[in-house]
Amino acid sequence: MNILTDTLPTSLEINDVEYPIRSDFRTALKTIMAFEDNELTGFEKQSILLGNIYEPLPLVFLQSALDKANWFLNGGQISEEDTEEHQRVYSFSKDANFIFAAFRQTHGINLQTADLHWWEFLALFMDLGSETTFSSLIGLRKRVQDGTASKEERTSARAMGDMFYVPQVDTRTLDEKEKEAEFMRLIGGV
Repeated sequence: MNILTDTLPTSLEINDVEYPIRSDFRTALKTIMAFEDNELTGFEKQSILLGNIYEPLPLVFLQSALDKANWFLNGGQISEEDTEEHQRVYSFSKDANFIFAAFRQTHGINLQTADLHWWEFLALFMDLGSETTFSSLIGLRKRVQDGTASKEERTSARAMGDMFYVPQVDTRTLDEKEKEAEFMRLIGGV
């Protein structure tokens, strides 16, 4: 799929059947923000993914529907399972104001009124100007995480407090969370 030459998808094929999808960037962002929510279980996140992307929801071949929806959210790229842990450097939930301002500053786009396909949004998101607060914040987060930040930058990051911190997504299963909670109860930690 080439964004320059191909029509952006508004449906996904599952087992030789085309299913219409909601391709607006807001729908994709709401779905991704659900995956950032550590209060939701994996099953709940998958249900939200299917319910948000498809209209109507495919009731057969659910694993294929999930795979195709993930492919769509990844901008047409096949998601390779990465065994290496990566620290997050941004959050669509936490950094929403900075992202909104960066789109306005870099591209002159008001996301409140914009009509963008998710893949259009992704292409523009990947090209947010280095002079934006959002890009500066990401750069600082990366330098702090990889240990290359100067003493002044680390001090600045600490001074930002909660604004600087991006919580990691909890990928544990419900069973794993319950076992940890039970362990903490047994040792008197909770």
